[in-house]
Amino acid sequence: MSDPQLGVAIHGAGWVAGAHGQSWLKQPQVRIVSISDVDRQRAERLAAQLGIQCAIRQTLEEVLADPAVQIVDICTPSHLHAPQTIQAAQAGKHILVEKPIALTLPDLRRLEEAVQQAGVKSLASFVLRWNPMVQTIHRLVQSGAIGRIFYAEADYWHNIPASHHAWPLHSRRATAGSAMLLAGCHAVDMVRWLLADQAEEVSAVGNNPSARFEYPPNVVAWIRFRGGAVAKVSVLLDCHMPYTFQVELAGTEGTIRQNRIWSDRLFPGQTGWTTVPTVLPDSADVHHHPFDAEIAHFVRCIVEDRQSHCTIADAARSHELCLAIDRSVAQGGQPVRLPLE
Repeated sequence: MSDPQLGVAIHGAGWVAGAHGQSWLKQPQVRIVSISDVDRQRAERLAAQLGIQCAIRQTLEEVLADPAVQIVDICTPSHLHAPQTIQAAQAGKHILVEKPIALTLPDLRRLEEAVQQAGVKSLASFVLRWNPMVQTIHRLVQSGAIGRIFYAEADYWHNIPASHHAWPLHSRRATAGSAMLLAGCHAVDMVRWLLADQAEEVSAVGNNPSARFEYPPNVVAWIRFRGGAVAKVSVLLDCHMPYTFQVELAGTEGTIRQNRIWSDRLFPGQTGWTTVPTVLPDSADVHHHPFDAEIAHFVRCIVEDRQSHCTIADAARSHELCLAIDRSVAQGGQPVRLPLE
């Protein structure tokens, strides 16, 4: 008799993998059957922390050869995401991959094609889509609470010091890509998802006052969408302040600023902001991120044979916009049209 549980392999046993692992353990329809990392001892430590016994491996090839693995959770460094996701797709495995999913346009195109041809279920870990405040905002927008959105803003401000455990990776262009790909992609994806529209043009500028990074760590971009809305997104990795993720929307019948709402439709005669008591995206700690909800959603998609709203194909549009922003920064703020060629 076949195992009724889906087998999950966690590939890459770093910080975020621990948070993923705890969330997988809460899903009764799956079990972790493999943990792998180039550092075998790190994989062993993660298994011990999770309190499980499973196969411990060092290569992705070993993982993909195991018929007990139906889902691969890719938690390796950013520059490995695209090639490893392509490998997993070609092996017929369902895939959860951390962001960024690719650091270059050719890799992004190859990744999209491989996943589409494989016909597997996929989810790119834009985990903030599952944050309770963001979920509330999304439902309000979908209900028409603020009318037609004409302006959106999202900001990802997070100081990354040289003492950060991943500094050797995050500070280099080859392994981080850019500030937008490494971190600001959350802000880019947020405006895309809430507007439910595609960008057609972007202009962006950046700077590197600390000279600590191999790329501009502080970037602001202005985006025009096909439906007429405009948006501003920013990422600051040099800021001296606690982590902040800010979302603001202005519509024809109201405004949303984080968990505060002004809605002519919902609250006629409103004399002050209505504040929703909910969980805000106000921590950079991965254990604060809503991986429980994200992974529960992905398991349901696999079991119910349907695709997520956050597939690799959808996330590719957010990454393409990040790449367009980087191109504009490199060109001194010149407008860049989408789709990219």
